[in-house]
Amino acid sequence: MYGGHITDDFDRRLCETYLVKYMNNDLFEGLELFPGFANAPNLSHGKMMEYLDESFPTETPIMFGLHPNAEIGFRTEQSDILFVLLADLQPRQAGGGAGATVQERVQVLMEDIQDKFQDALFDMEDLIGRIDAEGGRTPFVNVFYQECKYMNTLVTEIKKSLEILGLGLSGDLQMSDDMENTMNSLYDNKVPPMWVKKAYPSMRPLAGWVENLRDRVKQLADWAGELIIPKVVWICGFFNPQSFLTAVMQSQARKNEWPLDRVVVTTEVTKKTPEEVEAPSREGSYVHGLIMEGARWDTGLNSIDESKMKEMFCQMPVMLVKAVQVEKAEYKDQYLCPVYKTQARNGIMGGFVFIANLKTKKPGAEWVMAGVAMLMDVVL
Repeated sequence: MYGGHITDDFDRRLCETYLVKYMNNDLFEGLELFPGFANAPNLSHGKMMEYLDESFPTETPIMFGLHPNAEIGFRTEQSDILFVLLADLQPRQAGGGAGATVQERVQVLMEDIQDKFQDALFDMEDLIGRIDAEGGRTPFVNVFYQECKYMNTLVTEIKKSLEILGLGLSGDLQMSDDMENTMNSLYDNKVPPMWVKKAYPSMRPLAGWVENLRDRVKQLADWAGELIIPKVVWICGFFNPQSFLTAVMQSQARKNEWPLDRVVVTTEVTKKTPEEVEAPSREGSYVHGLIMEGARWDTGLNSIDESKMKEMFCQMPVMLVKAVQVEKAEYKDQYLCPVYKTQARNGIMGGFVFIANLKTKKPGAEWVMAGVAMLMDVVL
């Protein structure tokens, strides 16, 4: 209550799930609090403390309903933080001819990034003319058009900052704080702060971030070439995936003459990979790229199942995202799974997107305590 741990609806859902599981009459009859540890019988305070001292095992994720993989993730994150701190403490200038200087290494990186995004800008005026000539702005077309605008803003910032930094490194301009920050970020394999402000949430290091950005540009370029919505949309490649979900609802609401405020998004998991989808869906849209954490999707059972040991993430098959009227939405035997943009799962960086309903053969409470969610971007 006083630690600020309940900051959103999903924190509250987790707290309620714990209360329902543990605060019930079974406490008086012998409730197993977690595998191998039952609550104490009716004892005095002193005896209760002895029971806990003698019987309470070493703390593990299983105590809290989490999979053992959760500890692997926690220790990995601790190690990553340690090595980042150690890297920050290293000297930035190679001395005595021992290696390339910061400026030399950054210069190579700059040239590589500039080459990769040389032709990444979209001609927005040409797009507007072609869109108007080929059917106008449908909800889906609007999403891709807006994404092209966001991409132009980011790529323009990248090109501009690298060009200015190049002038600074050559001595034609005095180095500013922004230029220094950009240079140091490139050297440390981090995304420069000026790019982060214009970009989508991501926890990737610079090298992975650049490759991910290239994939995002390609999806938009493929659409801009023919103005045809992909058969399967890589929803994780959008700056604003929520707008795509809104487009799904708008399209089906218009088609079926439903009030938009009485429509919700639902999901169905298929057994297909993106390459196996032959045609776009008549209702909603096929999407791919989502990754499950905390559990896995069993294609054979067509249901959520426990993670395999040491498999931290599970790539989801193609999913159908569609809209239905509120009164016809069916959630029986389904887990309402939160979808986030990154592993942070909170705040701007975590970026909550929507709730996907996934089939489950176990009570949804198990997946709530296991922290099961789907992510749009994962640092492997």
